[in-house]
Amino acid sequence: MRYAVLGTGEVGRTLAGRLLELGHEVTLGSRSRDNPVAAQWATAEAGRAHAGTFADAAAAGEVVVNAVGGRVALEALRAAGAEHLDGKVLVDVSNPLAFEDGRPRLDPVESDSVAERIQRAFPRARVVKTLNTVNCQVMVDPRRVPGDHHVFVCGADSDAKQQVTALLGEFGWPAGRVLDLGGIRSARAVEMYLPLWLALFGRFGNADFNVEVHRTR
Repeated sequence: MRYAVLGTGEVGRTLAGRLLELGHEVTLGSRSRDNPVAAQWATAEAGRAHAGTFADAAAAGEVVVNAVGGRVALEALRAAGAEHLDGKVLVDVSNPLAFEDGRPRLDPVESDSVAERIQRAFPRARVVKTLNTVNCQVMVDPRRVPGDHHVFVCGADSDAKQQVTALLGEFGWPAGRVLDLGGIRSARAVEMYLPLWLALFGRFGNADFNVEVHRTR
């Protein structure tokens, strides 16, 4: 499978690297074709690893992963081009986080979400929200956290969610630990989880944790 990963930060590089390890072809996208981080990553990985603009990556990928920050996601995806997103599964792992006066803030929050904004802006893309509730290392290696902890998916397209669930399985998330929360509006809930994640990170001092959902049968 050919993947486009948009974003050269730690999240993007971690996802892109794991996809390569799994045998996929990956283009790491950034704002400019001469981005030094993307170029260094592609050179170091070689073979099935490529670097280019957001548009280069989205055009090359059969699946597009949005790994830029939630506050700049629409800008990055517009640069990628709607024509390169139409009909494709678009995996959104972003969070709408900003720091104002040293304090974390979410925007949008409660009445909207990044994933919903993406779906509205690109109605022919098949947006699936997932993985934003865990650190990027746990995203690609859930064994870092003991127990049967969970990750979530939501989106309007059931086939797209099945495809993303299969990808999560490649990362090590058994299907039984992937909870489908329904339509894309549920992205509001998982994006609003971030303040609790930050509080837990402050309490534990590291990011190797996750939530495990128990219910009566």
